[in-house]
Order: sequence, then C-alpha cells, then structure tokens
Amino acid sequence: LHVPKLGDVNMTEELRFQGKIMSATISSRAGWWFVSIAVEVKHEIPTHKGGSVGIDLGIKTLATLSNGEKFENQKHYRRNLARIQGLSKGLSRKVEGSQNWWKNAKKLAKAHYRVACQRQDLLHKMSTKVARAYALIGLEDLNVKGMLANHCLAQAVSDASFFEVKRQLLYKSEQYGGSVQLVDRWFPSSKTCHACGWVKEDLTLADRVWMCEQCSTVHDRDWNAAIMVEIEALRKVPDVPPVASSERTIACGAERSGPAMGETVCCEAGTKVL
Repeated sequence: LHVPKLGDVNMTEELRFQGKIMSATISSRAGWWFVSIAVEVKHEIPTHKGGSVGIDLGIKTLATLSNGEKFENQKHYRRNLARIQGLSKGLSRKVEGSQNWWKNAKKLAKAHYRVACQRQDLLHKMSTKVARAYALIGLEDLNVKGMLANHCLAQAVSDASFFEVKRQLLYKSEQYGGSVQLVDRWFPSSKTCHACGWVKEDLTLADRVWMCEQCSTVHDRDWNAAIMVEIEALRKVPDVPPVASSERTIACGAERSGPAMGETVCCEAGTKVL
C-alpha cells in the first residue's frame, strides 16, 4: 500500500476483491494500524433457496432460533471485567501524561479492544450462518435504548449487542438474497402458545418454562418466542421459498422448518451442527 508522504507500507493480507479502488481510510486502534479500502465490484444478488426462521434475542441465551438451535451468550465483557477494572484503577493512580500512565493506558485500550474483537467474532459467525441458511429471518424490533435505561440490565444488554445483531443480519441477508422481517416489539411472542394461540397474560420474566392451560403444551420460553416471531414474519411476508425436506405445519397456520418439538440443538457460533 502506497501512502502519500510515507511511502510503501506492507499489508498483512492481500486485497480480497478485484475492482476499482474508490477510497482508503487509515485508522489506529489500541496501538494497531488499519486500512479500510473501498472497492467497486459487480455484485449480483443471488436467489435464496432457504426457508424461514424466527430469532428470539436474550441475555442468558444470545439467540434462540425457531428450529431449536441456540447461540449461547459468551458475556465477553463480564469475563474480562476484572482485568479491565484492575487496569482502570492502575491508570487512575498514575500521574496523567507520564510514561507509566501511557503504558497503562495502552494496556487498557488493548483489553477493551480484545473484548470488542471477541464479541464481533461471535456475532459475525452467527449472523453469517443464519443469513446463508434462511431466506426470511423474523426478528423482534427491540427497544435497545429503552432497555439500556434499566441500570440493572444495562451492562448485560450492552455486552450482548442486540442492535449489532440486527444490523449485521439486515445487510447480510440482503447480500445473500434473503430478507429480514422485523416484528413489532409489543407482539406477545413469549406469552402466546404456538400450538393453539392461547395467550398467558400473567407470564413473568422469571418464568423460563410454562404450560399452556388450553392445550397443555409445555413451552421453553425462548424457543416458543422464536417460533411465534417466525409465524408473525411469515404472516407479513408469505412468499418464502419452501424447504423441500423439513417442512411441518403448526397450529397458527404458518409453515416452518427444523427439528421436531424437543429436539433442541445447542452450539456456539461457528460450530458445525450435524
């Protein structure tokens, strides 16, 4: 890479795309230098042949899919919190601007950057896997700003990065020829039985498993919510390419794909599920 007034600079990897280079932005973060190169390429949006899926986002489990698959919340910030707090305390006890202060500041910046990289790695693997597999993705339009106002949940919500999950799914699904259908945040996905449509009005946040009083179906709260999100998304966007071998009809009238009731598949992002 040739930088004006600096000369040629070696890059750690080759340019991934062939095309006309439009611009290059050089930035620095936590002691590392990066260059972001915008390249004009021809991109034909493919026809997605996948089915549909609903996603329920949460703090305990980052994402629960309507097919039973779960992506666990790795809680990267919380796992690294002790080190970050120690470095922050050490920084506050040093003379600002001194050499030791700058050394400590660089260590703290690298600790924060490490957490950010771990979080982005998880979210990118998860969103890419889902966007490639499904033509229609149902997702709740959560009020993240309002959730951050709750000081008891603010740190956990920030660590989970719900908005970043939504952002990545929106542009990746479009890239792979699919679409994301946002479901209204007031839609009672957790309270509604996906088998018969009965609504449990007194459901609380502490109720992780509940039984429908009308059809006696036992529900996992997150999984049931994901199924209802998929049903609502299919209701709004009915024209979804079918999945040939794994369709089944559920009581609310929509079709969905995935394992039968009780066949929950748990994995981390990037893990192959057989």
